[in-house]
Formats: sequence, structure tokens, C-alpha cells
Amino acid sequence: MTRTGGITGRGVLRESVGAFRRHVSVAALFFCGHQAGEALVPVLVGVVIDEAVSTGDPGALAFWLAVTALDFAVLSFSYRWGARRAWLADVRADQRLRHLVADRVLHPGGGAEAGRLPGALAAIATSDAKRVGIVNFALPLGIAAVAALVVAAVSLLRISVPLGLLILLGTPPLLWLVQLLGRPLERRSGPEQERAAQASAIAADLVAGVRVLKGIGAEPAAVRRYRALSRDALGATLRATGAQARYQGAVLAANGLFLALVALFGGRLAAEGSLSIGGLVAAVGLAQFLVGPLQAFGWVTGRIAQARASADRIAEVLDAPPAVTGGDRELPAVCGALAVRELRHGPLDGLTLEVAHGELLGVVVRDPATATALLECLGREVETTGVEIDGVPLSAYPPDVARGAVLVAAHAAELFSGTVTDNVRPAAAPGRDLAPAMAAAQMADVVAALPEGADTLVAEQGRSLSGGQRQRVALARALAAEPPVLVLHDPTTALDPVTESRIAAGLREMRHGLTTVVLTTSPALLAVTDRVLVLEKGRITARGTHLELLGSPDYRELVLA
Repeated sequence: MTRTGGITGRGVLRESVGAFRRHVSVAALFFCGHQAGEALVPVLVGVVIDEAVSTGDPGALAFWLAVTALDFAVLSFSYRWGARRAWLADVRADQRLRHLVADRVLHPGGGAEAGRLPGALAAIATSDAKRVGIVNFALPLGIAAVAALVVAAVSLLRISVPLGLLILLGTPPLLWLVQLLGRPLERRSGPEQERAAQASAIAADLVAGVRVLKGIGAEPAAVRRYRALSRDALGATLRATGAQARYQGAVLAANGLFLALVALFGGRLAAEGSLSIGGLVAAVGLAQFLVGPLQAFGWVTGRIAQARASADRIAEVLDAPPAVTGGDRELPAVCGALAVRELRHGPLDGLTLEVAHGELLGVVVRDPATATALLECLGREVETTGVEIDGVPLSAYPPDVARGAVLVAAHAAELFSGTVTDNVRPAAAPGRDLAPAMAAAQMADVVAALPEGADTLVAEQGRSLSGGQRQRVALARALAAEPPVLVLHDPTTALDPVTESRIAAGLREMRHGLTTVVLTTSPALLAVTDRVLVLEKGRITARGTHLELLGSPDYRELVLA
């Protein structure tokens, strides 16, 4: 299926193999040597019977036993090295695809996450990538199976022309039948992965929000939702597994019938005297040997069918259009004057405002959707041209550069596994002194309460910290980045009034001379701002200092209720 930017599942599969074609080719060569050696075993046994056992020649017996031993040594060596190369191509292709998916998800332009939960993206980057990567192991096995059939057919032609022709003429229809039987498996593989990814995504979200669910008493509803999705995923898995079982059974039946025909035909030739005893033993041995290559065809076809469905899912992520684009302009020395002009997005209806360089602006928003829309525009999460810094639209800069100039610290900031210091220190400034930022965020009591202070390991998403501790770590991280323009969204909602007042004073001091916008209804934070804007229905309805606006009943209701 062709995507918007031309990335297709077929292309993903082809590039996954092509990137490691050297390993795949070497693995195929060694596997072919292994299969050729395996095919020669019954032939050599037949030769031993005809040339040594029947004649009673000890010298011939010793010679052909030595040749047989050499054959075993070659096929053993070939399999070991072929498996190593094929496995290396498999895991490296898997790793490459995981990196490609991760790079696309983390691309500054965004867009890959649209319509997908984090758990679904994780499933694509792991399970689907593995299914595509294993093709690099399956292809050499398939090529070796072809080589085995060729060696077996040539050997049978030398033993008996009718038997050899039977193999040569019967194998292509059998392979076509195997390919035909694999199509239902391919159709069911995609929905199976999609349902499993949805269930995994919901489970991850429920685990992350278990505290909130318990707090609002929503556990029964969450459990019902997960059970429904889990049953749906189970049904898809059972359908896919049933298709795979039917496929494997049909392949085994087709292979068995074909081998029975070969054995029956060879037996008639032996009964008529057209075959020697050794030739009959070799023919029967080759017929039994063919079970392996024919089963390999079924396994390879099944893996390729699943890989095609997974490659389509990977292609959808890789080819997802970016949520935002940007120019290639370099960021000059930024003064930090922020302007919003005729901004329209969601509830925002032509919003216009200006923030002077070094100003600390408070923004009070009655509707949470309006706050979210404004933060998305300032953080370059959506495409818009209505935001300027120093008179230049943010869209003129690459998305990551624009976000570095206007840093939006969301209310639900993410913390990561690592120490407290690791979560605070900016990646772009590893040597920066963190003391001022941590002091402004009132981190002293947080550090003191932890067993190893700032070197204490933080669990994933900060689950080992309280809500107030997480907020202060996130605030310290935002302050430590020292962006020209900092936008904070409700940074102190989980803190007591005394700590909140101290943070307000620290924020004012540390951001002196730098532009700061705080979206909040906290009186302590609003009291230290230079001025306050009130947004309702996407427009500014009031402006002034915090003290001036306290004379308005509507404002008092918003910030003091």
C-alpha cells in the first residue's frame, strides 16, 4: 500500500533485507552447503551399499565412509556459520527498524504519534520490527531449501530419470500451493498485531494513571474497558493462530502426499528391477530428506506473510506526515520579545497579545481547552504562523530550535528513570550549575527527604516521588534550561501555600531579565507578575496587575475560589 510520502510496507521489507544483504548472502551460501551436504547423506549411504557392502571390498568401504564423514563435517560447519550470519542479519535488521521508528516518533516535527497510544508505538517498534527482521533469517533458509531440492532432484535423476522428473515437475505446483495457503495468515496477522498493540497501550496508560483512577473511583470502568479490549485482542489472536494452524496443517498434508507419491513411484521402480538396492535406499532416503526443505518453505512463507503485515504498520509510522514544519533559519541572539497575532486554533479566536523582553506575564484562563490550545501553539505542537519571537515567526525556525527559544513546561511534565540530578540537568548544558534552579524550585526539602539526596534514583515517570516533589523537579528542570522565553502551566498546583509563595519569589528572582509567561490561577504566582491577562472564549477579556484585577468579582472568582 502506497503511503503519502512513498514509504510502503514492501519498501520497508526490501530495505530491511537490502541493508544486510552481505550477511544474508553469506548465510544463504553456508545454508546451501549445509542442505547440499544433508541431501548427499542418503546418496552416499546408497553408494556405500552398492560399491562396498554388495562387493565386500574393505578398501572401498573405508574410502566411502571417510567421504561420508567429510560430508558430515562440512554440513555441520556450514550450518554453524550460516546460522551465525543469519542471526546477525536478523537482530541487526530488528535493531535498525527500532531505531527508525524511534527516530520518527522523536522527530521534532512530530505527527507519528497521531491517533496512536504510546503502547501501540512500542508494539510497532518491538514486535513488528522483530517480525520484519526475522525475514533476514528466513530468506537464507528458503534459498537453501531450493538448493536442497536441486541437489535432491539431480541425485534422483542420476539414480532414476523418472524420479528426478517427478521432483522437478511436482515441486513448483507445491510451492505455489504453499504460497496460496499463506494469504489468509497474512490478512489476519495485521489485525492481530493492531489489537494486541491497543490492549498493550491501554494497559500502559492504566498503570501510569492508577493513582488517579483510585482517587476518582474509576477503577471498575477502567477494568471493564481493558477487559473489552483484551477480549478483542484475544479474539484476533485466536483467529490468527487458527489461520496459522490451518496453514501449517495444510502444508504438512500437501508435503506428505507429495512424498508419498515419490516413495510409491520409487518402490515400483525397485520392484521392476530398474533400481539397485543402494539406489532404492538412496531414493527413499532422499524422499524422507525432502520433508525438511518442504517444511522450511512453509515456515519461510509464514514468516514472510507476517512480515508483510508488520512492514505495513511500520511504514504507516515512518510515512506519517509531520504535525509541524519549519524553515531553516538560524536563531540569532534572542532578546525574548514574544508576540501572538490573530492566533486561531481550537477555542482561540483571533487572540493577540504581546510580551515585552524580560516581562513576567500571568495568564488566567477559565476554560482548560483554551489553555491547552495556547500551549500547543507556543510549543509548536501544531502548525501556526501566529506566534513571533523578536518579530520573526516561530515557523521560520526548525521545530526543535523554536522550542528551544520558547520552552513550554507543561503541567503534566514527564520524569524519566535516573537520578534527581539527571532529571533536572539540561541535556544541552551538562556542565551548568543547577543550584540556582533547584533553589528557586524549593528543592532543598525534596533532596533532604530522599535517601541519597539528589543522587537518588527516580522510578519511571517519577512514580517514586509525590505529586509535589514531581512538580518541583519539573520546575527546576525548566528553570535550569534558561530559555529566552519560558512558558509555565500550573507549576505549583500540588504544593502548599507557603512553598508556593517561596517558589513565586524564586521564580521572579531567577527569571529577572528573561521573558516568562505563567498560565495559572494561583494568587501567589499572579502576585509576582508584572501584569495579568484574563482569557475567556479565546479572547482577552481583562488586563492589569493582580491587585488591580482583584477588584473584579469575576477575577476573584477565578483565582480565589
